[in-house]
Amino acid sequence: MPDSLPSLEPNGTQRVLIVSPDTFGRKMGGPAIRAWEMAKRLAAVAQVRLVSIKDSSLTHEEFDVLMVGDEELRQQVDWADVVIAQGEVFALHPWLVESEVVIIADVYDPLHLEVLESAKDEGPEGRSFLVRYCVDMLTTQLRRADFMICASEKQRDFWLGHLGSLGRISPETYDADRSLRNLIDVVPFGVSADVPEQTRHAIRGAVEGIGPDDKVILWGGGVYNWFDPLTLIRAVHELSERRPEVKLYFLGMTYPNPAVHESHMAAEALQLADELGLTDTQVFFNMGWTDYDDRINYLLDADLGVSTHFPHVETAFSFRTRILDYLWAGLPIVATDGDGFAPLIRDHRLGAVVPAEDVDALVAALEQTLFADDTEELRENVRAFGRSLTWDRALAPLIDFCLAPRHSADYPTSGDDSLDAHRARHIEVLEAKILQLSDQVGATRDRLVVARDELDRVHSSASWRLSAPLRLAGRLGRQLRRIRPVRGQR
Repeated sequence: MPDSLPSLEPNGTQRVLIVSPDTFGRKMGGPAIRAWEMAKRLAAVAQVRLVSIKDSSLTHEEFDVLMVGDEELRQQVDWADVVIAQGEVFALHPWLVESEVVIIADVYDPLHLEVLESAKDEGPEGRSFLVRYCVDMLTTQLRRADFMICASEKQRDFWLGHLGSLGRISPETYDADRSLRNLIDVVPFGVSADVPEQTRHAIRGAVEGIGPDDKVILWGGGVYNWFDPLTLIRAVHELSERRPEVKLYFLGMTYPNPAVHESHMAAEALQLADELGLTDTQVFFNMGWTDYDDRINYLLDADLGVSTHFPHVETAFSFRTRILDYLWAGLPIVATDGDGFAPLIRDHRLGAVVPAEDVDALVAALEQTLFADDTEELRENVRAFGRSLTWDRALAPLIDFCLAPRHSADYPTSGDDSLDAHRARHIEVLEAKILQLSDQVGATRDRLVVARDELDRVHSSASWRLSAPLRLAGRLGRQLRRIRPVRGQR
């Protein structure tokens, strides 16, 4: 980064720094999309800089987009009047909580609930570590933040409980605003206000096996452990036996941030589709990730959007952002009950809601919605509802706060426990992780020694030397059997 920061044409007097732990690029996940859309709207009323602490390849004419390390982030924070930060930013840069800048914590994602499912892939010790790490990370920012934003009223109630346990619901914060809206308010994801326009076909006629007259069901995002693609694949299998024109398309299987690994649920979905003989005939997978600006071409090639999940506690407090894209594109929605969107789908006639893990109910809902006589009327109803949830409306409380930023009523006592306590807790969980990894390394080293001794005994035997030609022939045969046609672009 250059010594002198680039100058901006001022759009307002306030200087707002948005910091994300995600990657900004043509392909973006939820945290990056949220930060990007915030920057676009805030740039109309303030001087904005958008920062990634991971990676960035984007530019924008209205604000600077930067990738920074710790020292550069300190410079950016010194420049700012307001800092909006997500997730791991506070854990990776703990000095931020001692800064005198006004801090907004974006807690739209209850990470400690999410990792209860996602971290199952890490083993018992790794899972326990990640849960403790996320609780510590969230507690640190909730203790210090001057203002917090979340994605729904139900989430707000959840965070109010956490804030109460931390002493943040105090006489000072209560007397400043008895509703506590000036401490934490709802700022959900929004729907694009742009009229959706298709510039190319991304599914129909572009994916081998999906024709122009097929009925396309779209899974509009990643496949994570808290989702239930398996019930959906089984339902499509059953429905396609009498409705062969029904096709299911998964929009993205590989998250654009390389730090996020493939989930076991994604692998199970691929396996189940193969076992049922559906892959590339009724069920199709985009093994990469769709460009953010190109996603509308996929959405407008679909007839229906789906979101199916398990009855987890994560579900209860989730905010399924893919559903907002369905609303933008006018896609009727079939979704599992239990999350914040289910009542909206029912009450505003946006599609159908089904019980979790109920194949028969899902088959009936898919068929009824796909083949309804009033499909176009339903699509227009979805579009109309979507127009009430634009980003400009969603971000209104955040924009209002940034126009007149202020410390919380209990500042600076809100941060008294912040840095030292955070460091102590952070060291504690890291020490636990080091001990866990040390035990794993020791056990692996012992197994390696035993395996090498056994391998040495095998290699020194006469039978091993005599059977070498047979082993070579076997390897060649297995390689030939594994050769399959290369999958096309999906």
